[in-house]
Order: sequence, then C-alpha cells, then structure tokens
Amino acid sequence: MNIGQVSRVLLLASVSMLPASLHAQEVVRSPEYKGAIEKAESAANEILTDQKIPGLAFAVAIDGKIVWSQGFGSADVEKNVPVTPGTRFRIGSISKLFTAAAAAKLSEGGYLDLDAPIWPYVPGYPQKQFAITSRELLGHLAGIRHYGRDDYINQRHYDSVSESLGKFSGSPLMHKPGTKYSYSSPGYTLLGAVIEGVAKTNFTHYLQTNVFQPIGMKNTVPDDNREIIENRSEFYSLTDGGRLQNAIYMDTSDRLPAGGFLSTAEDLAAFGTACALGDFFRPEMKKIVFTSQSTTEGKMTGVGFGWRIGKDSESRPIFHHGGDAIGGRAFLLIYPEEKIVLSFVSNLSFVKFNEKDAEKIAVLFTQ
Repeated sequence: MNIGQVSRVLLLASVSMLPASLHAQEVVRSPEYKGAIEKAESAANEILTDQKIPGLAFAVAIDGKIVWSQGFGSADVEKNVPVTPGTRFRIGSISKLFTAAAAAKLSEGGYLDLDAPIWPYVPGYPQKQFAITSRELLGHLAGIRHYGRDDYINQRHYDSVSESLGKFSGSPLMHKPGTKYSYSSPGYTLLGAVIEGVAKTNFTHYLQTNVFQPIGMKNTVPDDNREIIENRSEFYSLTDGGRLQNAIYMDTSDRLPAGGFLSTAEDLAAFGTACALGDFFRPEMKKIVFTSQSTTEGKMTGVGFGWRIGKDSESRPIFHHGGDAIGGRAFLLIYPEEKIVLSFVSNLSFVKFNEKDAEKIAVLFTQ
C-alpha cells in the first residue's frame, strides 16, 4: 500500500461527524447559557485589561456544540483590526497535541509500532546509548533535552522537520528513557520526524489530511512567516515598564510539531471535542491517549499522549494543555464527564493563563 492509499484509508477511518455549529465564523452566544456567557465576557475583559493583552478569543463547546465564541480587543493594534472568532493566533505547545493525535492515528492503522525503537523511521537521527520509542516521546519520557537558553528564539528558516533535528540531535540523553518525566519540545519535533518517516510524506500534509480535514479545522495552519495568511494576528510583548511593543521576529519552523501552528479558539474547541468526546479515535485508543503514562518504576506522570491528565478544584477529571509562544498564549481544557471544552488564544508573550484560570470560566457553564 503506497502513502496515497495510506492517507485515504486513515482519512476515511478518522472522519468525525462534528456539528457544523462547531465552525461558526461569527460571535456565538447561546441563549441557553446567557447568564454564564455574561459572566465569562466580564472575565475575558478583565483578563484583557489586567494583563494588557492586545487581543484574545474564547470558545466553549458543550456536548459537541459551540455555545460561546467571541473575540476581544485587537488582532492588529496599528491597523485597529478587532479580534473575531476567525482570528488565527500562535498556539505554541498545543501543537504537540496535533502531533500526538497523528501518531495515535498511525498506531491505530497499524503503521506505527509505538513501542519499537524509532531509529528505522528516522535513520538520519544519531542513535543514542539507549533505544527510544514513540510512546516515550509522546509522554516526555525519552530523556530528550528541552530548549536551552539560546534555543527558544529562532530566526532561521528550516525547510523540513528533518532539517530542524540538527539543532539538538547531537545532545546526549538526559536519562535512560522511561525512568523520568522530563518535558521536551525537541522530543516532539523528533516525533514529527518519526511521523514523516512512517507516513513517507510531509508532516504538514499528513496532519492536514488525517487530522485537520477530518475534524474540520479549516483555520489551523503552520505559522510560516513567508506566507500571506488570512486573519493572522500580529504578535506583541510588553517592555519591562509595561509598554506594548511588537514581539521580536520569530520563525517557528524549527519546532513545527512541538509549537509551530496557528489556530483559532473554535478550531481548538473542535479538536478537543473530536479527540476526547467524539469518534476521532477508536475507544481503545482514546483511553490510551487520555490515561497517564508511568515511569519504569511505576510513578504516574500525569501525562498521556501529550495531554495533561488531572482534576480540578472539585476533583472533577480534566484534560488540558497550554501553549506559550513569542507573541502568543493559548490554552485548551476539557471536562470529559460534563462534555465541556474551553479554548483560549491570545497575541501577547507570557500571558498568565493556566488550568485554574480556564477552570473558573468553564465551570460557569456547569451551573
């Protein structure tokens, strides 16, 4: 079976029948949740003002339907362009969840052995003192180092995922794979190269065909500075004195599978709904994706296939992940039992918004 046939098979196998309402392009305020939305709007405006964020957007989906989707502030301060539900923001490490979904789909189809050494899939990556598996990469257990102080800001363009591996491929493993949890963005870049090696196609093309298109994520694309991308937000930072300025130039092609995508709040809500509540994964794979992995000594890491697995302040199960980027902060939170998905995107570096902040807004829709 050639790669074209593989892609078609996986595309058909992964189609998720999400309601069209998950992709509305106008502000959505479901009358049923009028009180919750008013409180959520107030919270959003407070976040915008208190943290001096130029622009942000929220989306909340309940039982597969968007009930609230709204932009606040400016996508482009200089041109006075408002944020809309269609504004595309840098989402940073939420990109890892797309890569995890792609690896899980390849495993479902029998194309990727998650527990086999990765070397045959990425022959250009130098072997280490211990074998590394895709499952370990998915759970940040492989011992691949994270960014160093000189790695976070990148201004060079890389033409492929494989080319970008050279930034860290010479580094030794931090520990024997499986023995410790150590968060690693380069580990996810390596996983992206594994996906290319298995699927024998470009990483972006594989995601578009087998993740974004089946879910209906029409506004999720690589953040390529060379391309004209409709509705892309401008990116901002604050000086030490709190003055707004344009963020430093950043090229995310060195970390595409780990943190290089643009998306909208609605697309992220659709993605979370499909993965955790829909039929994008088979039941047995969904359970694996959203179950904490453990070290070789049996210590639970609190991380499944990319997703953080935890509980909120009332001990209700939650799945979540945040994303930081130069000129962006994003967050995705799921309440699987309540069937609530909340997404947050913004265009400022180092915004303080985590699972506790997301929880405060999500729980408004449970009352």
